[in-house]
Amino acid sequence: MRGELIPGLYTIAPALPFVDALAAGILERIGHDPLALAGCTVLLPNRRACRTLREAFLRISRGSPQLLPRMSPIGDLDADELSLGLADLPGLAEGLELPPAMDEVRRQLLLAQAILRSGATEAPDQAARLSVELCRLRDQMIAEGVGAERLDGIVPEDHARHWQITLDFLKILREVWPLIEAAEGAVDAATRSRAMLEAQAALWRERPPAGPVIAAGHTHVSAAAAGLLSVVAALPRGMVVLPGLDRDMDERSWEALDEAHPQYELSCLLKSLGARREDVRPWEDVHAGQSRASRPRAARTRLIAEALRPAATTEAWRDLADIDEAALAGVTRIDCPGPREEAGAIALMLREALETPGRTAALVTPDRNLARRVATALGRWGIAIDDSGGRPLRDTAAGTFLRLVADCGFRQAEPVRLLELLKHPLTSAGRDPAAFRAMARRLELAVLRGPRPGPGFPGIEAALAGAERAPEGLAAWLEPLGTLMQPWLDALAAPEPRPLAQWLALHGELAEALAASNREIGPERLWRHEDGEAAARFLNELLRAAADFPPLTGSGYVRLFEALLAAAPAVRPRYGRHPRLAILGLLEARLQRPDLVILGGLNEGTWPPDPGADPWLSRPMRKSLGLPTPERRIGLSAHDFAQLSHADEVVLTRSERVDGTPTVPSRWLLRLDTVLARLGLDDRIGGEGARWLAWAAELDRPGAVRPAAPPEPRPPVRARPRKLSVTQVETWMRDPYAVYARHVLRLSALDPIAADPGAAERGQFIHAALDAFLRAHPGALPADAAERLKAEGERAFGDHLARPDVWAFWWPRFERIADWFVARETERRATIRTLATEAKGTLVLDGPAGPFTLTGTADRLDLLPDGSLAILDYKTGSPPGAGEIALGFAPQLPLEAAMAAAGAFEGLEPRPVTELAFWKLTGGEPAGQEIPIEGSDVARLVAEARDGLLALIRAFDDPATPYRALPRPDRAPRYSDYAHLARVQEWATGGGDGGE
Repeated sequence: MRGELIPGLYTIAPALPFVDALAAGILERIGHDPLALAGCTVLLPNRRACRTLREAFLRISRGSPQLLPRMSPIGDLDADELSLGLADLPGLAEGLELPPAMDEVRRQLLLAQAILRSGATEAPDQAARLSVELCRLRDQMIAEGVGAERLDGIVPEDHARHWQITLDFLKILREVWPLIEAAEGAVDAATRSRAMLEAQAALWRERPPAGPVIAAGHTHVSAAAAGLLSVVAALPRGMVVLPGLDRDMDERSWEALDEAHPQYELSCLLKSLGARREDVRPWEDVHAGQSRASRPRAARTRLIAEALRPAATTEAWRDLADIDEAALAGVTRIDCPGPREEAGAIALMLREALETPGRTAALVTPDRNLARRVATALGRWGIAIDDSGGRPLRDTAAGTFLRLVADCGFRQAEPVRLLELLKHPLTSAGRDPAAFRAMARRLELAVLRGPRPGPGFPGIEAALAGAERAPEGLAAWLEPLGTLMQPWLDALAAPEPRPLAQWLALHGELAEALAASNREIGPERLWRHEDGEAAARFLNELLRAAADFPPLTGSGYVRLFEALLAAAPAVRPRYGRHPRLAILGLLEARLQRPDLVILGGLNEGTWPPDPGADPWLSRPMRKSLGLPTPERRIGLSAHDFAQLSHADEVVLTRSERVDGTPTVPSRWLLRLDTVLARLGLDDRIGGEGARWLAWAAELDRPGAVRPAAPPEPRPPVRARPRKLSVTQVETWMRDPYAVYARHVLRLSALDPIAADPGAAERGQFIHAALDAFLRAHPGALPADAAERLKAEGERAFGDHLARPDVWAFWWPRFERIADWFVARETERRATIRTLATEAKGTLVLDGPAGPFTLTGTADRLDLLPDGSLAILDYKTGSPPGAGEIALGFAPQLPLEAAMAAAGAFEGLEPRPVTELAFWKLTGGEPAGQEIPIEGSDVARLVAEARDGLLALIRAFDDPATPYRALPRPDRAPRYSDYAHLARVQEWATGGGDGGE
């Protein structure tokens, strides 16, 4: 039999462009007779290879019309044509009567149901994720011709107990899945493809086709595909063309091949064909003369072969001497500091390739993050690049929209999720899209920022009704939106389960209603682009497959939908991409040969990829079953690396750090470094890299760096504030720019969305409780004073006590504060009487530009035995130090004392202040602490504070006085809402470079 195979085996050297050489060789063998060429059949690894071969024929014919061979991916044989061919062969036609292939979504759901019934998990989403892995294992077993019954042959005693548990779980494939297939009347796509390949092999074996049959470009193939290739090689006019078989490797190295070597898969394929290396002839040397493809670069081929030599024979590197620097002609290596620099340099090289008419270029990488970065970087030149990896459906506009509809409903219109949905470009709910988003922003400012509203649209509508200044028309805009969405929220919140098909119908109907605009109906707007078509196809397949899935609760549906959407195929644009540039994955790059090839992401764990661990079977178990080990992926990517390294121009790139972590260069780069060092050529490969990195950096480097100066706004006096509170006076001293931004520009910081109560709110609750308690008990305290104060605290905290964090952390602290406060108050009331709490006051001062009003609210004013006043200030944080108060940078209490002395507080006559103190109320250890301002004469502090304020008024009543940001950096406030507006980080570093 081997003698029959020898004439039909060929290889195309790696230095030749594979498809160009293949097309030229086909024309040489068949001639230019159009009918003869049309009678040829070419079997290729994938659809992209078919398209590339068509383009190669077009190049060779210089664009003239011609009939092309019939080209087909080996896994997509024509079932109808095959049936016609088998019709006259008894026994074969009956064997081809296969059930249809099962939809992938249907298969996932059926396996998920089987997993749920097995008791392995009760979560539908977890079952769906496990079903994806089971589908992958089953497809591998079908491809390698391993029946599920062979799982029983793995001896349990040879493996750990947890592996036996896994094997018990895999009974789903052995026992349950065949019953499911029989009930469905359908089979896996992989099962049907395998049967088609076997039937095609049988047909050609019994009835060889009249025209040539060429199987080209295959490395790793399934067992059924290998059988078909055996038949093709044995046909009278059959040919099998292998990519890059190393016919010059020494025999010892050939025998030492391991799974990680680029030639390993080809050696396995030759064994399955019953052939030896010497049976394979060069494709381009069959007839006299070379094909129209260019001659191979022998030096480059030798260099790559030596760098990837099997580990067992690397001692041969000691004798390397006959590879010169011509092997590195057109090869560049760039070691980049990080992914951003790598993507920038690659994008620049791709852009530069377009300067030469007709020149093609491609980035080949398995690193999807790098691919996305490069595609984004090319956007600066308006270049839309063809990315073969596409985008996951869940991350497209339509996929994200469907996820937001589900998640917003599941979370009961929680403000963050609701805003994500309302601001999505597809959301219009029947209105004009621009006007809709404008109203969504008004809703955000009115009720969604600040305290969290109640659940659902009733809670939002209640918050809007209670808002102080609700925008006009907002309630009328919100009402129909709530009417539209609230049934979905209610359904998801209900405990009753519903059929999956019903959930999908509700989900799709609401998505279409939300996507409708005032000019387009929802389906037209939602499903019209590539991502919309893919999403509609996914939903329809899921709807067809959902008939018998167990009923789900709302939370179960949302999680299941997320899991299934994550497994959906990626979305690839059909047109609109640049014709001469591409980003290719390893599978898509096979057989491609653009003029410039950039091999990106050459780090260990990325290229080659980390083989990882099989979730179902250990390596020995896979070996005993006859399944390939994960390391075979390394060999395939090594073959891709070797083939692509022979392009006219090759650039090898990697990032030295990723996410701040140092990386390890790809093993192939390390081997190449070793070989080049041995040859004395290690300084001939990286010279151009620095140039590209420098150019990429220059794109974002300004021509001149002008350090930003601190802002010094000088508004006219009439625009300057004439009224400030005692706390704002402190800001005026420490950061005048903040006063300018707030009172002149009238800018205020936005509250966080759905803000949970923080330290400021905690202080407000405690102040309110203490104020209510003191007002209720102005005289002697009752025996249960502590309990009454805690009751006031419960009223002040209100609904916030229902929050677990408030109940667990804040409330125990308040209880300790209450106990300490009552104990201290009992002692104090023996000689001191409280005159007022939360007392508001106003003091008018004269300034050059007219009256200036000082306002303040004193937490507490007490009457001392000598008739003077004590001012107490409650602090739930850290009070200012005595030094800051003495220097005048914390003037709150001294200014309040000045107001009290002037009789500025409502209902109180003028009295001198002789005691100032902070009560630090933290609820820790100790729960409270009285901190008097000691060591200073209160009267002097009050006089200095008043004089300092008058001086401040006089200074800023001068139109030449600027509102500087942080005039005294050592006295800057702890936090400012306006630091970013003042661009403090640009000028406060002191380096004068405008840096961060």
